[in-house]
Amino acid sequence: MIVSPPLHKDGTATVGDALLQTVRFDIIRGQLLPNQRLRLEKMREAYGASVTTLREMLNRLVAEGFVVAEGQRGFEVAAISMAELRELAEMRTMLECHALDRSISLGSLEWEAGVVSAHHMLHSVENGLIGGETSAVETWVQYDWNFHSATVAACDMPALIATHTNIFGRYIRYHLLALDFRGAAVARDHEKLRDLVISRQIDPAVTLLKAHIRAGMDHIIASGKIPA
Repeated sequence: MIVSPPLHKDGTATVGDALLQTVRFDIIRGQLLPNQRLRLEKMREAYGASVTTLREMLNRLVAEGFVVAEGQRGFEVAAISMAELRELAEMRTMLECHALDRSISLGSLEWEAGVVSAHHMLHSVENGLIGGETSAVETWVQYDWNFHSATVAACDMPALIATHTNIFGRYIRYHLLALDFRGAAVARDHEKLRDLVISRQIDPAVTLLKAHIRAGMDHIIASGKIPA
């Protein structure tokens, strides 16, 4: 999942926020593995940032739940577990269902167009995966985020959306560690959700979303790649 960093008034990302985005995404996509020690000198060479900037960035990732501070030992990538996956799935369900309810109630015609556009791109990638293009799984995860984000984009609660973005990112990390697409069923879910959302059917859309998240969690667990 790629989330744009805050910008200066001239439209450029701050160095610290751009670095935060890069390292967060490297954790989400498994470039930095669970429990991996984050040695500041090696990170300085890899990311081209000062130790001070790296330390500040890592402390922010600690607050977000992607990194763990080990006292005098420094930092390491947060571990994964079945218990956390289940907790994140439950948190995502609560936050996203409420945001979806409000978004459907408040969304404009432009919001509907955004949902349809995001689904069109997701659908194209899903058709490729169903046809055997297994190399596109990481792209699918990105477009899956884009679609679900579009469905809740009209929600008028910024704090809820910010929290949902964090939880979704941590949840997607498990998807990318499993690196598996669950087939035509998920594509059908997305198509149905699109139709329910733009036809403003709140209760059926929320019911489908709950089942969709649960099925995704069960698929990740079935991969056998998540420790107990």
